[in-house]
Amino acid sequence: MAAIAQPPAVSTPAPRAIGRIIIGRLLGVLIVLSALVSAAWVTRLYYIYPRTDDAYVRANIVVVAPHVSGPIVQLPIRDNQHVKEGQLLFVVDPRPYQSALDRAEANLMLTNLQIKALEDAVRAANSRQEQLIAEASYDEQYLNRIEPLLSKHFVTANDVFNARSRVQADEASIDSARSEVRRSTNDLGQFGNINARRKAAEAAVYDAKLNVNYCYVDAPFDGFVTNLNIAVGQYANEGQEVVSLVDNRTWYVLANFREDFLAHIQPGMTAQVFLRSYPGHPFRGVVQGVGWALYQDNGASVAGLPQIEPTLNWVRLSQRFPVRVTMGPNDERFPFRMGTTAVVTIQGFH
Repeated sequence: MAAIAQPPAVSTPAPRAIGRIIIGRLLGVLIVLSALVSAAWVTRLYYIYPRTDDAYVRANIVVVAPHVSGPIVQLPIRDNQHVKEGQLLFVVDPRPYQSALDRAEANLMLTNLQIKALEDAVRAANSRQEQLIAEASYDEQYLNRIEPLLSKHFVTANDVFNARSRVQADEASIDSARSEVRRSTNDLGQFGNINARRKAAEAAVYDAKLNVNYCYVDAPFDGFVTNLNIAVGQYANEGQEVVSLVDNRTWYVLANFREDFLAHIQPGMTAQVFLRSYPGHPFRGVVQGVGWALYQDNGASVAGLPQIEPTLNWVRLSQRFPVRVTMGPNDERFPFRMGTTAVVTIQGFH
């Protein structure tokens, strides 16, 4: 009797294998969900705490120029030197200005002597005027006494005529004396408690002293000498740069942030700053302000008309606006240097 063929047996997965499949799928879903949550969280942090590595340490550069011209006779500083406020930077030859000061002081002494002489002249003119007034008063009284005597023939008409002539001459002399008093007073140049002659001479002395003092140029603040390219003997011109100083009083970081971050950055927020020159050492800063304008070639006015460049580029990149972050005092252990690359993270209000 022929044997009946049996169908092949179907293998059933073992329970352990099924568990591994389920666990693997769950892990895959969890990994995807974790990635999505992490991306959302990182994106949220990215906007809540904006960060940029497009940032640089900055300080103010102050150009020191003399108020007077002349050859430099002293230069006690060197390039990259730290200087204190009031420290001597350089000296312009003071001899011509000292000579001008000596002349001005001598002129002041002569002016004081002239003022004394003019004061004596004023007193003499006043005395002369008072003398003439007294003589005129006497002559007028004499005229008044002899005029009634003419009708009684005690005096002659010639006597009365001579008396009247003396009174008229006295009036003319008094007018002349008054003019002399005014002229002497004007020459004296006295206005209240101030004498114009002395004031002008004193002003000339003060100006000459200023010029002598201007020959000695001191540091206006604590800073660092930079790019020093002069030597003793070089001619310094009034108002032209001689020394450049890096202002050590205020350091800041200019951090360029994308425009879609600006809504999350406000003045007064704290910032964490890392400098490439000091890796691993954090610095603290405070947002001083956010820039309000950028220059753009496209759209700039040319001859009164806007210039718009034709473009087929439909991709619009975010603009970057400078955010000024004020740094703390310069630490001698970690001194700031202008131009150092920085990484800035805005941490909000604390």
